[in-house]
Parts: sequence; C-alpha cells; structure tokens
Amino acid sequence: MVAVLVTDLVVVGRRPHVPSMRESATWVAFYVGLALLYGLVVWAVGGSQPAGEFYAGWVTEYSLSVDNLFVFVLIMSRFAVPREHQQRVLMVGIIIALVLRGAFILAGAALLEQFTWLFYLFGAFLVYTAVKLAVGEDDDEEFRENAMIRALRRVLPLSPGYDGARVRTVVDGRRVWTPMLVVFVAIGTTDLLFAFDSIPAIFGLTQDPFLVFATNLFALMGLRQLYFLLGGLLDRLVYLPVALAVILGFIGVKLVLEALHANTLPFVNGGEPVPWAPEVPIWLSLVVIVGALGVATAASLLRTRRGRALADREDADRD
Repeated sequence: MVAVLVTDLVVVGRRPHVPSMRESATWVAFYVGLALLYGLVVWAVGGSQPAGEFYAGWVTEYSLSVDNLFVFVLIMSRFAVPREHQQRVLMVGIIIALVLRGAFILAGAALLEQFTWLFYLFGAFLVYTAVKLAVGEDDDEEFRENAMIRALRRVLPLSPGYDGARVRTVVDGRRVWTPMLVVFVAIGTTDLLFAFDSIPAIFGLTQDPFLVFATNLFALMGLRQLYFLLGGLLDRLVYLPVALAVILGFIGVKLVLEALHANTLPFVNGGEPVPWAPEVPIWLSLVVIVGALGVATAASLLRTRRGRALADREDADRD
C-alpha cells in the first residue's frame, strides 16, 4: 500500500490534470477491487470473522468518507484551488490524514485495552452523533478554519496567490509560502476531525488495531478519485445523512451492548458482566450497513429524479 501511495503521488505530481469520469471510475473500481481482494486475503489467513470485520469496517469508513467529500468541496471552493491541482491537494491531505489517524488509532487501541468502560462513552457519542445527523444538525454546511490553520496564517508569510502546485515561491525577492500549504493542512486536519466519528465507529466493529488502520487506509485511498467521480452528484444523495445516522446509531448501541457484556464498572451490576447483554454478530452489522446505504442511495436517486421531472413539467406548463 505504501508503494501504491507513492506511485499515485508521483503520477499526480508529474501530470497535474482534471481526471475524466472514465479515469476516475477506473481508479475507484481499482481501489474497491483491491479492498475486496484484501478482505479475501484476510479470510484466507485469519478466517471469516476478521474478514467480515474488515468488510464491515471498510464499508462504514468508505460511506463516512463520502460524507466528508461535501466539506472537501467547500475547502476547495473556499481557497479557490485551481481544478488541475486539486488531485495533488487531496493526495497530500489524505497522506497527512493517514499519519494522524494512525496515531489516533494506536492511542485508542491502547486506551480501550486498559479501560473497557470507554466503550460506554464511544457508544453514547455515536448515538449522539446519529441523532444530530438524523435531525439535520450537521456541521458540514459550512467550512470553518480550525486553530491550526489560523495559527499558520499568523506565523507564516504567505503569498497572495498560487504558484502552480508549489508550496514555496518568491515574491519581491523574498521566499514565502503559498496558500497551497494552508490547503494541505486544511484537508488533513479537517479529515482528522471526522475521525472522531469514524474511529469510534470502526472500533465498534473490530478491536484489532491492524484491521482498524487497514479499513481507514482502503477507505481513504479511493477518496481522491471518488471526489472527481461524484462531483455534482453529491447533492443528489439527499438521504445519505439518514443512512449514516442509522449506521452510527446501530454501532453505538452495539458498543454499549459490548461494554455491558464485558462490564467492569462497579456501579453497573456490581462490576460483573451483564448476562443478558447480547452480542451482535458481524453478519448482522454487514446487513445493516449495506442495507442502509443501499436504501438511502435508491431513495435519493428516486427523489431527485422525481424532482427533476416535476421541474421539467412546470417549465413545460409555463411555456
């Protein structure tokens, strides 16, 4: 995967361009196929349980990443990034996000191994996030610069405009940074903020840090091409937040049940595991995740198609 990342980065760096729909679809299919193949390798090495955990985690992370694309579009627009350089921005941002998520995953795994009661907090947080998504209280409506980006603007001398895809340039004989650096940081750190939802969600499906990182890796790898493939189709996925709310809510409840099953809190059942707490099988998680996404996609496309047909009919009546 490191080799694929480096090759992808070199190709993008040497040939900045706006990928066609066909090129984007080919790369998305390649990364999806790579993830499916990787799941089969996990199955062959470790059995059906970890393979099922990988597939469930990958689909969940990928669906949450699609939601992140809304904000990436806003960031590109906010910083007026030239379209031919947006591939490189996404690639570097994704690499930054992978490094930061790797540290986040290691810390989360270490904490969960020592403090199983954290599953209660993770589960409650996911249910809270699901409720916010369901009622429409989503922060994706508007991009706001985080503290790191504001600090960069104050500390570093920035040029007023871009110089191709360079992060350093010369203005009036003085070497300064270009806004491209700020965009890189914006994409990477904003994606890390999304990890506060997605990392607890994946830990609700598997506690293996290797599988957790693998699902994040495969989900982020195809994100750049998906950005160009979906493009204007993002606003047609009107029911995607509902599907994500169902998925996050389901995983949140699953985490709470697992916390009850391995309970150590003294004020819950005297510090003993709760015997009636059921274990949710991984196949049920897969069914709920894939089913929610499938229903939401079909319903979204049907609604937008009907809306477009109604608009065309009204235009025809006016004529």
